[in-house]
Amino acid sequence: MRAALFQMTSGIDPSANADAIVDAVWRAKALGADMLFTPEMAGYLDRDRKRAADRVTNEVNNLVLTRVREAAAKSGIWVHLGSLACSDEREDGRWSNRSFMIDDSGMIRARYDKMHLFDVDLPTGESWRESSTYAPGETVVAVDTPFARVGLSVCYDLRFPDLYRALTNAGATILLVPAAFTVPTGEAHWHTLLRARAIEAGAFVIACAQVGQHADGRTTYGHSLVVDPWGTTLLDMGDVREVTVVDIDLDQVAAVRARIPAIANRRPVPPVVTIT
Repeated sequence: MRAALFQMTSGIDPSANADAIVDAVWRAKALGADMLFTPEMAGYLDRDRKRAADRVTNEVNNLVLTRVREAAAKSGIWVHLGSLACSDEREDGRWSNRSFMIDDSGMIRARYDKMHLFDVDLPTGESWRESSTYAPGETVVAVDTPFARVGLSVCYDLRFPDLYRALTNAGATILLVPAAFTVPTGEAHWHTLLRARAIEAGAFVIACAQVGQHADGRTTYGHSLVVDPWGTTLLDMGDVREVTVVDIDLDQVAAVRARIPAIANRRPVPPVVTIT
């Protein structure tokens, strides 16, 4: 499988973001890719809720989703949209941070809503409250593609290994982690956590990330990674804004899992006995 990653700097203009992703689809096609991967919030990245309210739509009216589906169908390659902000007419007014797997006919084959939401106050003075804007997903999703069974996750999910345990128990051999990591947390934890998830699962991890200074004022870490089942980093995109391809040998999954059969050796974990 040849994977293409589009490390981008999404802004507050959905049309411009759509143009960039569609161009990336065709660049990926020209490079011989089977599938293109994009970051979290690829279609619109804005922490100004009031401004975003005029631009966040449901799936039917989502310009980025429509145009990317058309591009996938015309180019004949699969596209993983890391995530889009989608309004679902919830009673509490919150949106969904939704990932889409689109096949080479433009059909949406799977959707996944980010489960774990980033609520934190950082030492830098930055404060993030995803749960004030987004509702958490409630379903773990793996999807079959012509290449492998793929487990879906988004950004902050990376810190919760039980999700990846469930995905690999369900047969996933590629784990996706599209992201918009902050710079401080990226520098501290991004590489370590992604390699750990790959090693624990004996699976490939593909993590396409946002990078650089965004129109809403935030800065993201970049360093889109592809990690193999042994924990070797096959690709690290640093801080470039580019489409880059990497070849993935899926036979490595079986070979690594035979050497270290951690999945086969898993046992249900009983309740903790606390002794005082």
